[in-house]
Amino acid sequence: MQAVRVNGHVYHVRKDGPWDQGGAGPVVVFSNSLGTDLRVWDPLLPLLPAGWRFLRYDTAGHGLSDDPGPIPIARHADDLAALLDASGVERSAFVGLSVGGLIGQALAKARPGLVSALVLCSTAARIGTDKIWNDRIAAVREAGLKAIADSVMQRWFSKAFMTGRPDELALWRAMLVRTSADAYCALCAAIRDADLTASAPDIAVPTLCIVGTEDGATPPALVRETAGLIPGARFEEIAGVGHLPCVEAPEILARLLNGFFEEVNP
Repeated sequence: MQAVRVNGHVYHVRKDGPWDQGGAGPVVVFSNSLGTDLRVWDPLLPLLPAGWRFLRYDTAGHGLSDDPGPIPIARHADDLAALLDASGVERSAFVGLSVGGLIGQALAKARPGLVSALVLCSTAARIGTDKIWNDRIAAVREAGLKAIADSVMQRWFSKAFMTGRPDELALWRAMLVRTSADAYCALCAAIRDADLTASAPDIAVPTLCIVGTEDGATPPALVRETAGLIPGARFEEIAGVGHLPCVEAPEILARLLNGFFEEVNP
């Protein structure tokens, strides 16, 4: 566990791999989704290349990170850039899940030198509509996260996961409902207000877009559309998986990432 203060707020950061060794391997940065924290990557990391360095952080207001209040996606990207600067990271591959993918796209625009390769997982240049996010914010304001938890689980996971792995499902539901309602609504608003469609064609690093075929939050057609906006971007579907492939199918996701990283050599 590490605390890093940037732009007046403390972020919870975790580093795995040989950070203390001179000449250590490449860095991969992970950014989590709305309603989760850095533990969402736990099933995936052991399956990635040995000798690489991994940096995870809790998105603002999630996990153990400070809640800065309502801030736009561009500010989330600025905070991440400052966090990487404070951690001595000059260049890294980036893996963003859902809103983490929005943050990654914004980071690639604001600080392109920090990003050597981009993996956009279960995300898009624009996610949802104003009405979707306003309705969700209103529901949480009125009755708390428990009121929407079951519907969120249906977007996060496939039917097979929900029926076949109920104990794990209970843990992910608990992670969601224990998130600060204020921080959750603030991040909903940031997603609502983010439209990176115009800047997506300016992304100039190797990009891989990945989605589960049963993703109820960012359907395959939406993710494919974003891949089509980014020059040279690749698109991959994972069959029978929902919005969190790092939880539901880490072996398949790791295979896609390992192949991509081996080819582009970030």
